Amino acid sequence: MDQWQRSGGCLGEFDRSKCQGPINGPTATGDDCPEGWSFHRLPGPGFKDLPQDSVESSYYTWVDQHNTLGLGEDIVTGNLFDGVHAFVDGTFITLRVPYPLGFYAKGLNGRIDDANAGWKGRGIWVPSGDRTPWLKEGGQGTKPLVVHFQLRPDPLAD
Repeated sequence: MDQWQRSGGCLGEFDRSKCQGPINGPTATGDDCPEGWSFHRLPGPGFKDLPQDSVESSYYTWVDQHNTLGLGEDIVTGNLFDGVHAFVDGTFITLRVPYPLGFYAKGLNGRIDDANAGWKGRGIWVPSGDRTPWLKEGGQGTKPLVVHFQLRPDPLAD
């Protein structure tokens, strides 16, 4: 399948340094650099007729400019995986919210609350974007949820 016909389930990446022709100016058409594009398949199964594409339906892609989580710059909301996917060295790492069931990552905000506290002073905050939280696990009175992800540099880090 031609990379310009990808239907979804991928994180697109554009690298201007791979372009061989003009990408701006009077001769540019908007389709001038197909060699600059690469697509990275999101985690999860694909459709029977499109196994190269994931059924994951990411709502947003975020650039963690200050690496607040410690996994690099590219983070994708994982709507079908109850969490987020971080793209690290060509591989996706999934951070999942196991409970309550049905966490629907709708955005995120990276924060460094205390630059001197190491991993304890930084992380990302991910809100659940479900518009009817009372219809999920917990029932009537259930409120929207925000989850704070933090990563230790190693399992024994204090």
